[in-house]
Amino acid sequence: MKVTRPKAGFLPVAFMAVLLSAASLSANAQTPGVTPTEIRIGAVGPASGPNYIYGRLPLNGVETVIEKVNLAGGIHGRKITLVRQDDQCDPATSIAVTRRLIHSEKVFAIIGSGCSNAMLAIKPELTQTGTPFVNIVAAADSIANPPVKNIFTTNLSSALESRAQVQYAIASGAKRIAIISLHDAWGRDRYNPMIAEMKRLGITPVADEEISADANSAAAQILKIRAANADAIMLLTYSKPTAIILRDAVRMQFKPSMIATSAVADPLAVQEQAGVPGATDKFVTISPVRYTPSSPEAADWRQRLERMFPKDNLSAFNLFGVGGAQVIFEALRRAGPDLTQDKFIAAMGGIKNLSVDVFPPGSVTCNSPSDHRCVRTVAWIRAKDGKNETMGTTRVD
Repeated sequence: MKVTRPKAGFLPVAFMAVLLSAASLSANAQTPGVTPTEIRIGAVGPASGPNYIYGRLPLNGVETVIEKVNLAGGIHGRKITLVRQDDQCDPATSIAVTRRLIHSEKVFAIIGSGCSNAMLAIKPELTQTGTPFVNIVAAADSIANPPVKNIFTTNLSSALESRAQVQYAIASGAKRIAIISLHDAWGRDRYNPMIAEMKRLGITPVADEEISADANSAAAQILKIRAANADAIMLLTYSKPTAIILRDAVRMQFKPSMIATSAVADPLAVQEQAGVPGATDKFVTISPVRYTPSSPEAADWRQRLERMFPKDNLSAFNLFGVGGAQVIFEALRRAGPDLTQDKFIAAMGGIKNLSVDVFPPGSVTCNSPSDHRCVRTVAWIRAKDGKNETMGTTRVD
């Protein structure tokens, strides 16, 4: 029997089609969390307890964007699925659930929504595995600076916020600036760059006081700061001690300007915690988002959140998730239909002057490889007439 062999360098068309199909299947198999119809994204953050506002609320914001994207057909024909894990803002728990997402759930990427200490705890695992990670809430500067190839943040970093606080106080006419701060890792991550910025500007704080995260009184700190005749106080504190400081300042009839961080991005909630009239009269805080849920411009997202999560006490943290998700999904679109983790990372790093709904216009620049802090524009939020309002924005370089 005569056997006809293909000429050297040529293969039958049918055989080549099989090879190409196998190669395509092999490529898909090597991209975790991606199928022809789905992209699985993990999420780590606190789902309950006192820190839920940093986890559940932002991730609910992410879910509203996912619903909108999926109803429009997904991204390149693939629907988005979010796989949530509760880390309780605990570093050890965060490591465990992150490993579960990567090795058991085999997600494509992870969204981090929670506390800085927990997010920093998982950085070595993320660096080792190369899993794409986008932090949308935690503010520790060292999450994304100096940059690691696969790690980005869409929240303002602590160093940027600290510089902005000092600059805002000076621009507002403050002459005698005091500080009240936590002295844990979170507080020090903010305190050190604040002191550096004050030194750069030739400023010495007139008082420098510590408070604990679970403090029930700030009377001693307020007495010392009042004696120093401060006209502005930099607050490097979580929501509870911030409310305690505001409450005791009012009770002691001391009303300097109070300038806080994105950890307390909802002044109305702080007013409610303080429980005394006038607590936020001279209080302003930082937010990476230019709207609050009560803003007319955020009406679409507010209505979606109210429908999907009617039990949420809506705050700016919901919008942190909306903005972060929009940046992530834009990078997924840019990465193209032949999706890989490397293509997504490259797309994130290529984002420059991007505008999304809730961040200040043109403010999102991830700028790989020099800086993976994607948002550097601060919005200033205050409570007025029973609503949160944006007073303006400041670019921090």
